[in-house]
Amino acid sequence: MIPVILSGGSGSRLWPLSRALRPKQFLGLTSEQTLFQLTLTRLSNLVKPLEPIVVANDDHRFLVADQCLQMGVQPKALILEPIARNTAPAIAVAALAAVDLVGLAETNAGATKGAVRDHSIDSSDPVLLVLPSDHVFQNLASFEEAVRVGERAAAGGAMVTFGIVPKHAETGYGYVKARAPIGGGRESQGGRPKSEAGNPPLAPSAMSVEAFVEKPDLATAQQYLTDGSYYWNSGMFMFKASVYLEQLGRLNPAMLKACEDAYANAKRDLDFVRLDKEAFSASPSDSIDYAVMEKTTQAVVVPLDAGWSDVGAWSAVWQVQPQDTNGNARRGDVLLQEATNSYVHADHRMVALVGVDNLVVVETSDVVLVAHKDKAQDVKKVVETLKAQGRSEADLHREVFRPWGSYDSIDNGERYQVKRISVKPGARLSVQMHHHRAEHWIVVKGTAKVTIGQSVQLVSENQSVYIPIGETHCLENPGKLPLELIEVQSGSYLGEDDIVRLDDKYGRT
Repeated sequence: MIPVILSGGSGSRLWPLSRALRPKQFLGLTSEQTLFQLTLTRLSNLVKPLEPIVVANDDHRFLVADQCLQMGVQPKALILEPIARNTAPAIAVAALAAVDLVGLAETNAGATKGAVRDHSIDSSDPVLLVLPSDHVFQNLASFEEAVRVGERAAAGGAMVTFGIVPKHAETGYGYVKARAPIGGGRESQGGRPKSEAGNPPLAPSAMSVEAFVEKPDLATAQQYLTDGSYYWNSGMFMFKASVYLEQLGRLNPAMLKACEDAYANAKRDLDFVRLDKEAFSASPSDSIDYAVMEKTTQAVVVPLDAGWSDVGAWSAVWQVQPQDTNGNARRGDVLLQEATNSYVHADHRMVALVGVDNLVVVETSDVVLVAHKDKAQDVKKVVETLKAQGRSEADLHREVFRPWGSYDSIDNGERYQVKRISVKPGARLSVQMHHHRAEHWIVVKGTAKVTIGQSVQLVSENQSVYIPIGETHCLENPGKLPLELIEVQSGSYLGEDDIVRLDDKYGRT
């Protein structure tokens, strides 16, 4: 089994914490670990060693690599999408990579050890467990049990989707309608496994899919809940790589051809597989649900009752967080007086609520969001407005993360800008120059190795250095602790696009 983690979402309904260049899957919304790291954690008991295939947006490549490194996980492949094409093409390139990489590993093992391959077990056709990177589960044992059931069905050629056992009538999800369990010999009622009175619920079973249905209105959702054979569509899947590729080729040959070309012509640099942009752009953009699962005759659903949430809006974050006796959930420095049923997130300042109910308040270094919890889905409209106005708050936080560390723009005005820069141990910024600005660096923690033109010097705490306009320069942290410095820029233009990179260890242009 090879996990495939899809990490291309933007999470605009969780703005202002989630932004285009640091979306929700890379944030610690529900714990100290990010949602992406929680996904890795819940796989750790199922797959050893954990070597997932990750499909991500090119803009997020260093976030993925850094968060995998923090978890001690080395991806089998880190595939970068040059353009978003939805889940069906993303899974296709992951399936191509899985077959390619597993086959290559077996070939190398046979060549080096003289091994004889056992053709009775076609291990070069792995089972793929496809997971979004931004979901939350409260019951990992139930999740693991459902995955094992799905693995058995997938090994037999089924295309598995995991259906969330609904707890209430929900209009925000699509549904999967199940028939009776496949294979027979299982007591069920309304499609869901049942136990005898007084006994714990039976383990889930794979059931054939009768239909996929769109998001319903409230009355229809209530009928689905009463019926008992409908499940929320979770967006999680399991199948053999060859089965998915065969079905996709039959149902959407143009998509498969584009994905094959994009993977065949991909470029490898550092730990990344960069899909060919021209070929991948030729692929139709479609979800796996529409492209394959709704059309195949091999679909089965495995019920999943594990405290699942897709954390799709601030109201969902409130639901999965611990709440006080007044129904409030909070993170950060928060003071509440006669406030009820609210969610408050404070990053940099104390936030106080007095005499309010059912609110979402999110404070960051550059934005404060206040919304009624019932309107949490509409936060994405704010992002759309910001994009239409060309405002950077749609894409960037004030603190911007780079492969070498981060910088925080703490002050700016006419012809000047002040940044706080943090450089990881052993990391180095690109060799660069600026046409329009000079820079003054003051080291406040650690030691910097600074190159200016042909001169190289070490700059320690409380020392400073000046870089004139147009001078080639580079900053490096040669130590074992983070390097922190204050950068003062001055000049006629201070935009980030006034960077001419002459050499970069991270492959950026």
